[in-house]
Amino acid sequence: MTTIDDTAFAAPPARSRPNWASGTNLILMAIGAVLIVFCIVPFGLVIAISFGQKIEGAAWEWAFTFENYQRFFVGAEWPDTVTFLYLQRLGYALWYAVIASVLAVATALPFTYLMTRLSRAAQARWLVFLLASLSLSEVFIVMGWDILLSNRSGLPALFKATGLTDWLKDVGWFDVLREWGLANPRNVKFKPSQFATILTMSYLVWPYAVILLYPALSRLDTSLIEAARTMGARPFTVARTVILPSVRLPVIGSTFLLFVFLLGTYVAITVFANPAQHTTAVSIYESVRGASLNAPFGATQAVILLITAAVFLGLGQALNRASGGAR
Repeated sequence: MTTIDDTAFAAPPARSRPNWASGTNLILMAIGAVLIVFCIVPFGLVIAISFGQKIEGAAWEWAFTFENYQRFFVGAEWPDTVTFLYLQRLGYALWYAVIASVLAVATALPFTYLMTRLSRAAQARWLVFLLASLSLSEVFIVMGWDILLSNRSGLPALFKATGLTDWLKDVGWFDVLREWGLANPRNVKFKPSQFATILTMSYLVWPYAVILLYPALSRLDTSLIEAARTMGARPFTVARTVILPSVRLPVIGSTFLLFVFLLGTYVAITVFANPAQHTTAVSIYESVRGASLNAPFGATQAVILLITAAVFLGLGQALNRASGGAR
């Protein structure tokens, strides 16, 4: 009887495999370190500086005082005198951002819907055009709108040259424009005004609104629209009962995202808004780089603006969850 060596049935030696898990951990640790250095640390420094103290006639020093927050909410001379100047600037920042974001989404929604009904090639061309427009800086865009709305070379000059200003006076609409701050005794004017400010801000984020709404509208079930039209529903009824409920969550999310983006708008505010209606972003720059050189108070306003944005983002997520649960 032949003896069989037990080693013939022994398991082959295990091959050495690269330790992918350790490599992945190293990559994650590197990304985490980058986020800490470039995101968390700057935020922490801004929060720490917000508790600093301004030295009259000099720079500032590290401290732990709530005087800067008191100045923001009730003024520096509280309780002797109370002023809400910086709360008003925060209110204007919220007002501009809300109206401009809603206007951008409201106008981008029908455009995006019509764009998704085009051929794939036409959709691709539009998307390339919109993505290319995002490369334009805010300064360049505001400069273009500044020329367009200029009292000497823009639309007001065109209104006067074509006789449209005289027609507005004859029909009585010119007085209405003066009440809205869009005309002077001689001609219409668009700057400074809330109209020009909101219009420019909405234009800044309009391409973002289209890109954010495009995925949801491109996946829209057209059979539901066709069924509603077959049953005799008018286009407005179809949009209200079929299209809007289907894209409710993307519309809400896009509006809140654009709102947070617009809270920090600076160039459009300084060019088109009345100085008495400037926002917190302008006030931050004036505190940090202006004549006062009060970095702690500028950091305080930045922290409050950041908290405001976080609150509204949380509100948007809550609305999304409530809308999703109600479906």
